[in-house]
Amino acid sequence: MITINRLGIRPGLRRGDFQRIAQNGFGDGNNAYAHSMAWFNGHLYVGTTRGNFPFMKARLPIGMDVWPVECPEDPYSLDMHAEIWRYEPVAGRWERVFKAPKIIGSHGKPIPRELGLRGMLVFDGRPGEAPALLVTTWSPARGPGPLVLRSEDGRRFEPTCEPGLVGLPVTTIRTITQFKGRLFTTPAGSRGGNPNISAHSVVYESADPARGDWEPVSDFGFGDPNNKTVFEMVGFGEHLYVGTFNLEGYQVWRSTVEGPKPYHFEKVIDRGAYRGRFNQCVLSMCAFKGALYVGSGIQGGGIDTANRVGPAPPELIRIHPDGQWDLLVGDGRDTPDGHKEALSGYLPGFDNFFNGYFWRMCEHEGWLYLSTFEWSSVLGYANRSRWPESFTNIVNRVDPQTILDHHSGFDLYRSHDGENWVPVTTNGMDNPYNMGLRTLVSSPHGLFLGTANPYGPKVMPLHGDRYVPNPRGGCEIFFAPTAR
Repeated sequence: MITINRLGIRPGLRRGDFQRIAQNGFGDGNNAYAHSMAWFNGHLYVGTTRGNFPFMKARLPIGMDVWPVECPEDPYSLDMHAEIWRYEPVAGRWERVFKAPKIIGSHGKPIPRELGLRGMLVFDGRPGEAPALLVTTWSPARGPGPLVLRSEDGRRFEPTCEPGLVGLPVTTIRTITQFKGRLFTTPAGSRGGNPNISAHSVVYESADPARGDWEPVSDFGFGDPNNKTVFEMVGFGEHLYVGTFNLEGYQVWRSTVEGPKPYHFEKVIDRGAYRGRFNQCVLSMCAFKGALYVGSGIQGGGIDTANRVGPAPPELIRIHPDGQWDLLVGDGRDTPDGHKEALSGYLPGFDNFFNGYFWRMCEHEGWLYLSTFEWSSVLGYANRSRWPESFTNIVNRVDPQTILDHHSGFDLYRSHDGENWVPVTTNGMDNPYNMGLRTLVSSPHGLFLGTANPYGPKVMPLHGDRYVPNPRGGCEIFFAPTAR
């Protein structure tokens, strides 16, 4: 039995309401990210991405004095085959239902077809068709390109479209959404170590994804070459809203997705809500109580070394159906729409400089939950030679072990009205290696959380000289059951 207050509001969840139901990457610390999650046919499904640190070392311009985990010269010497796990909450039982198959890459060597599973959605389908679980994939650069996998029974996952969606040299599909009975998606990454920039910022639509019938329905970059990627999209009211990756500050566009194609899109937000480069990308979108909430971020966890942007924490805005918007969490400023102050009273990142993304949002029992990616756990390993002097002068005075023990780990906040926010956890659910909370799913049984934790299977202890097993490494799943 639960208590409803005199305003008719269910109480929000607290840290003590959550139980850990999976840890150590389902027993394999290489399962680093619970990258996608959905509730389907009475089960929770979780798609993983594996070996993030080894791939970052091999592919991305990230400076580390010591890498936090063992990173072989060839990442493919590790098992990099992405997995799908499912959970039955009544029995409390996990089962692995998918492991990416092995294929021969363009270099003639065996590689996994999928390194990661970045998006997941239950698609209602056409009238008379059973709902299906769709999963968007992350392909190796030498692979055929990303796929949309489809399953009707939660056990057999079959490709539904040609690799690369339309034969493009892209590697990953991040976002996928259903709106007005159709499916919308877009490529998010490309070969050459660009996990977030596809250089093909186009929205694609399909009325029948089982047959792989996709077509472009937006102009390239909405006419702006600075829109490097369409990064997030969601249906709200009568419009499909689309958030971009833009080095001058993200943009938000919307369309009724009706009429002749390509559809007409109108710009709602420009230049990162007039914060500019520090609001580089739309990371999350969620409709909540008559408005659309938009969370920002800078790629690379809040520090884009390739483009020399950041470090800087994210902001949260709220867009109303008439196009007006509020600043909820962030820096006050003058804008063409008038002066904006953060209605919550919080500075960017909920006053936490190390929060690099507002990563995911989810409504559950009348509350909006917002999660972060928090990067302070890498301070003891990172090469700081190119960091801003004003920043290093501060962090160099604090022992990285002290930060790891008392500060590190993602944040999770909740709000009933979008303006007043309460922390659920600010230390990664008591695990500093839980850098991010990547997935949130509301179900009839309760709220599920999936973490990003690349610190497995072995970690280099701060001030240590050898890698040791890390039972707290690998993604974790938390569950807050619905009170009856």
